Amino acid sequence: MLIYSMSVSVDGFIADREGAFEWTPPSEELFRFHTALVSELGGYLLGRRLYETMLVWETDPSMRDTELGAAFADVWCAIPKVVFSRTLDSVQGHARLAQTSLAEEIAGGLDATDKDVQVGGAGLAAQAIELGLVDELRMFRNPVLVGGGTPFLPPVTEDVPLDPDRDHNVRLTGDLRALRAPPAMSRTGHRPVRVIGASPDRVCGSLHEDEPELVSR
Repeated sequence: MLIYSMSVSVDGFIADREGAFEWTPPSEELFRFHTALVSELGGYLLGRRLYETMLVWETDPSMRDTELGAAFADVWCAIPKVVFSRTLDSVQGHARLAQTSLAEEIAGGLDATDKDVQVGGAGLAAQAIELGLVDELRMFRNPVLVGGGTPFLPPVTEDVPLDPDRDHNVRLTGDLRALRAPPAMSRTGHRPVRVIGASPDRVCGSLHEDEPELVSR
């Protein structure tokens, strides 16, 4: 299964207008929760910016100074990663540069493991979503409005029905929460999409026209 998962603001952004995301630092509870989720992955496809942001976990020994940091570093370093970049000539850590198209790399990543694979970086994930290749979208909604910036999801051109299952709501520190829902049909009508998120029950036209406590299509 291919997953796209990010921490977001209430209005649906993963970074503000300046590209900052200081409002998303995880609590200890959330850090452990994310570490457990990442430990279940068998591969990760990511864009250059996310790769460069996360590289510190593989190259900086000080990131292991705490028990939580060491646990996450171990999990992150173990995951094979494919980096999509037009500017990088090489990558470090347990990673390689993409050699084929996104669709082919996704197929290869899924074939290489019996675990889930994650795609990261808003631009790369948007391409995977538009190709109809994302099976599950996860939103970890933070209690903050940023008013603009990098959206979690790309625009859609038609309504996308959702079928959230609130019995699987996971409430974390403060107002931050994650929800799990049963499969829904993608807007192409041919691929089941599992949803993790909150209301509303559908995406309307632009992702931010209605109240955007939204996690998936």
